[in-house]
Amino acid sequence: MKISPAKENILKRVRNALSQSVQLPFPNSEGNSSVFRTENESLELKFAEEFSRLQGKFVYCTSKGEMMDSLRALCENKEWHNVYCQTPALLKTIRPEELPVLNQGSMHEADAAITDCEYLVARTGTVVLSAAQPSGRALPVYAPVHIMIAYTHQLVFDLKDALSKLRDKYGNDLPSAISFATGPSRTADIEKTLVVGIHGPKEVYVFLVDE
Repeated sequence: MKISPAKENILKRVRNALSQSVQLPFPNSEGNSSVFRTENESLELKFAEEFSRLQGKFVYCTSKGEMMDSLRALCENKEWHNVYCQTPALLKTIRPEELPVLNQGSMHEADAAITDCEYLVARTGTVVLSAAQPSGRALPVYAPVHIMIAYTHQLVFDLKDALSKLRDKYGNDLPSAISFATGPSRTADIEKTLVVGIHGPKEVYVFLVDE
């Protein structure tokens, strides 16, 4: 196939451009430095503010005992009959004798689901989840209410910090899916009207336990 002189000229210019090193327009934006200020800012407070702004429900707990008290009160207030959890580490703390509505049916019958998470991103109020967690991919989006139990050591400032920690944690064996949940599921595709809970849980809770 014969290439026209005009097309050959364009391809030549493209090849020449690709062979030259290009100066980044904003070199200071690359690398480990963050463009966002973090001075004098509590990660717990920042996450709580951003997560609540996105209609998430934030519960700060000074101990695991306080977390259990708050969880029981929430279940009683909502009159839930089946709160489903399949995370072994959480089931060591949240036992059926302390939370009678725990696993009183299948995942498909759950009023709410309890899972852990990978990290909490303070700057955006985002929860990082992965397919490597015992809850898998389905549980965090299947139940109408999603409750996440997290600990203060899981707080990071920005998304790049969470991704860096994921690489350190899993190395070359990264989970098959990594998702970022920023508040309850929502869409405005239908007549530009905001609808909450359309593609996942309509209520999202984070219980942050201070270690």
